[in-house]
Amino acid sequence: MKYTFLLLSLLLIPSLDGIVYGHTVDAVGEYRVEIGWMNEPVVSGDTNGLELYISPLVSCPDISISLECANSQEFQNGIEGLRKLLKIQFVYNNTQTITLPLVSDHNVPGKYYAFITPTVSGYFQVNLIGNILETPVNLSMHPPPIKERSYIEFPELTNLALTKVIDDNTKLVERIISLENTVQNLENFSNQVYIGIGMGITGIILAIIALVKTRKN
Repeated sequence: MKYTFLLLSLLLIPSLDGIVYGHTVDAVGEYRVEIGWMNEPVVSGDTNGLELYISPLVSCPDISISLECANSQEFQNGIEGLRKLLKIQFVYNNTQTITLPLVSDHNVPGKYYAFITPTVSGYFQVNLIGNILETPVNLSMHPPPIKERSYIEFPELTNLALTKVIDDNTKLVERIISLENTVQNLENFSNQVYIGIGMGITGIILAIIALVKTRKN
């Protein structure tokens, strides 16, 4: 009975929201394009890389829509030599854009990377711009969303830890100021003591001089 329950649990886990992460596939002319994140789930504040796979699109006699045809296939026989022909453009909230060059994977022909550190969570649009050999490309795609960093932080959220650091620094500054005031008070007291001693010594010297003059008279 226990083994049956365990087997059912394992079968159900992949269907849970947020557990399964996938790549996005599309087609450009005679080519299949696939994108996804290197490390999933991707979270804000962590450096990650978008993986780009480009391969020939095999003809699908029974599928008339190129997008569906591309989704029915797997990456194979990747197209090399596209590092300088293509660029990745990240778009956030339709207002902020950054364009990044591609880096080739030396072990997998047709696989490329574009590294980025997303600072906010949410959905990013990815534009593939340039050429795949002789085919012009201006394709917009949407990789899986970026999770808020608190999604995986443990045991403290970053902002709580930062608040604690700020509080500790504030207390340290207060102690330093208190110590400086104490030292200043000691210096003032020492100066007053030195002045008093100096005046006392001066008085003694004057008294001795007066006494000597009196004896001479």
